[in-house]
Amino acid sequence: MSTAAVVLAAGAGTRMKSKRPKVAHEILGKPLVNWVIDAALEAGVEELVTVVGHAREQVEPLVEGKSRIVVQAEQRGTADAVLSCAEALADFDGSVLVLSGDCPLITANTMRELSDLREREGAAVVVLTMQPDDPFGYGRIIRGEDGQVARIVEQKDATPEEAAVIECNSGFYCFDARALFDALAKVGSDNAQGEFYLTDVLEICRDAGRKVLALEAADASECLGVNSRIQLAEAAVIAQRRINEAHMAAGVTMWDPAQVWIGPDVRIESDVELLPQTYLLGKTSVGEDTVIGPNSRLTDTQVGRGCRIDETVAVEAQIDDRATCGPRAYLRPAAHLCEGAKAGTHVEIKKSTIGAGSKVPHLSYIGDTTMGEGVNIGAGSITCNYDGKHKSPTVIGDDVFVGSDTLMVAPVEIGAGAVIGAGSVIAKNVSADALALTRPEQVEKPGWAARRREKFSQEG
Repeated sequence: MSTAAVVLAAGAGTRMKSKRPKVAHEILGKPLVNWVIDAALEAGVEELVTVVGHAREQVEPLVEGKSRIVVQAEQRGTADAVLSCAEALADFDGSVLVLSGDCPLITANTMRELSDLREREGAAVVVLTMQPDDPFGYGRIIRGEDGQVARIVEQKDATPEEAAVIECNSGFYCFDARALFDALAKVGSDNAQGEFYLTDVLEICRDAGRKVLALEAADASECLGVNSRIQLAEAAVIAQRRINEAHMAAGVTMWDPAQVWIGPDVRIESDVELLPQTYLLGKTSVGEDTVIGPNSRLTDTQVGRGCRIDETVAVEAQIDDRATCGPRAYLRPAAHLCEGAKAGTHVEIKKSTIGAGSKVPHLSYIGDTTMGEGVNIGAGSITCNYDGKHKSPTVIGDDVFVGSDTLMVAPVEIGAGAVIGAGSVIAKNVSADALALTRPEQVEKPGWAARRREKFSQEG
């Protein structure tokens, strides 16, 4: 049987105290709502609908391309949010997962368990339940004499006896599609909040003679909702530990896992070593036998095998096998270190290819440059690629030696095998195998320094 999913992402999240909607806040570089959507896709969901509302202009770009979007014009409760998907799912007949966009720790496996149980038992709905350490604020699961779920009572509507129940609603459900939308038409708003609760659907389905079942989460942390900055940090710690343990089990070494942060979409091969204060985010990938850190942050960067990345920030860069970076290197978007290349101490590279075996060892900036193989760039060298309006290219051939403190004023080409004298300003093309330098003639005045010191002493 096919499965659809509705992700609820319309709320404001006032306790976040933020201009951004709650689901747009990030854990390990990924928005909360995307954690939920990606888990649903991993679970095999065939149709996915995200309900947006508050600050929708910030949420929609996060989910476009992964999910259909439905707008809840006025936030009138969870039942109203799901009902807004009726047209989008009008032709769907199967299981419908209803997921909270502010619960990033839910797993694909738990989603599959929900849908499998509903289909196996022919239930109208299966609700995911949990037993948190502190149940305050959660809806309570009230069971009937047959052990099925009779109803869910929200905290504000609970009697003292109901509030004493420790089994709580997680906010995750799997419904029979037809039962869901039939029941939604019958939901009212006679409650403390004056809202249309999705939880009322369970009692409606039970009164209609349908099965209403519960599945207790094996790990209650999967159900952790993020409603404040404190809960955001709590969820981040759990996600960090979960991800790091999975990588270590697959053969990655971490000196101190508490000081390594890895995004959920990062790919790491075995025998990689991650030193403290390392951040790997976005779509970063790392090849085997590479060492990264300490104090390094790589975002959307591809790293090859056998590399050494030390105190480096890299964004949308490519680092090929056996290349080295740092300490204190900065690789900006479209920086490409080819096999065995080096970006050394206090080096910044932007939109440039550093050829195989080429080195930019010290205190240099290379921008908009195509560099061949076996090139050596002396300390303090700069490609002057920006005139205040336009970016211009620099081309450096194979086996070029550039002396220290050289300025290469683009557009300019330096031929293969050329040597550039230290302290030069190269504003014209240089022929292959030539020596080019713009060093002015050195002038010496004998005794000048001694006379200057004597003058100062006489002045007291």
